[in-house]
Amino acid sequence: MQASPFSLTGRARFVAACQRQAVDVTPVWFMRQAGHCLAEYRKLRERYDILTIARTPELCAQVSLMPVAAYGVDAAVMYTDIVLPLPSMGLELELSPTLGPLIKNPVRTMEDVAALRIPELVELTPFVPQAISMVRRDLAEQQAVIAIAGGPCTLAFYCLEGGASRDYSTAKAVMYQQPELWHALLEKITAVLIRYVQAEALAGADAIQLFDTNVGVLSPALYRDFVLPYARRVMAAIHDVGALSIHFGVANASLLPLMGDAHGDVMGIDWRVDIDTAWRLVGGEQRQAIMGNLDPTLLLAPWETVAEEAWAILTRVGTRPGHIFNLGHAIHPGTNPDYLRRLVAEVHENAFRLS
Repeated sequence: MQASPFSLTGRARFVAACQRQAVDVTPVWFMRQAGHCLAEYRKLRERYDILTIARTPELCAQVSLMPVAAYGVDAAVMYTDIVLPLPSMGLELELSPTLGPLIKNPVRTMEDVAALRIPELVELTPFVPQAISMVRRDLAEQQAVIAIAGGPCTLAFYCLEGGASRDYSTAKAVMYQQPELWHALLEKITAVLIRYVQAEALAGADAIQLFDTNVGVLSPALYRDFVLPYARRVMAAIHDVGALSIHFGVANASLLPLMGDAHGDVMGIDWRVDIDTAWRLVGGEQRQAIMGNLDPTLLLAPWETVAEEAWAILTRVGTRPGHIFNLGHAIHPGTNPDYLRRLVAEVHENAFRLS
């Protein structure tokens, strides 16, 4: 009789993989797993908007815990948004379900930067660590807790553009034409992020995922000169309080070697690059763990196709330690929840076969 593959808890499995250590089976979680396709989440959204849920610790914890029971994932990810620290800096924020973050008073001048506050920790976002503590207490040692934060570049883009943009041309123009404005803004954003991620870690998060989602619009030279120094400081701050760090961007294959230089524990990658190629670009498994990278849209295909592509990713990784299975970005709202349950089981089972 074949022995059970499960000798570790989900939390132990996730932490070991982040540290490039041997695991019993590949850990699995999904970006934006808390929400979208779960019926109980949609029911809650009929009563509360996104920001209300994120800013109410009891609701945030409730939604963050839903996927653990629903899918059997190895980690809970907090139901928060990367823009939550911005209002405490003095920015007027609206979060549109269709357009994303909208900043009503965008940053355009040095005077605007000077007006931004670096709030004391108690003023920042007290509801976020409160929710993390609740989830940590509920999960105990069984599953990991992942908190999130915005990358310094992506938050600066929103501040300068007033929201999401196709090419972030306004923000990039500041880099080229007013570098002193860019660096002054990044100094303040980084100072706030350092306080924010450390509060998340001290509240009980095992890892912080830094979503520098939009860095893919930059050239390697722009990233190196205008983003990398700040990303390094945030990563170092996470490590200083004993948490693990995950670094994630989209459409950023050309930046992966430089993003590796930010010294995160794990590099999260999207579906636009093969996972073994991405791992090589960030310096190989001796340098960083890697997370990804099933195309979320694939989950709208027949199950047989999903299982085949999941197996292809596991085969590319092989038996090298340090892989965390995830999607290449967020769950598509039309995804069948049963597919996510089956995908977790499939990855666990096939990872055991690979060993």
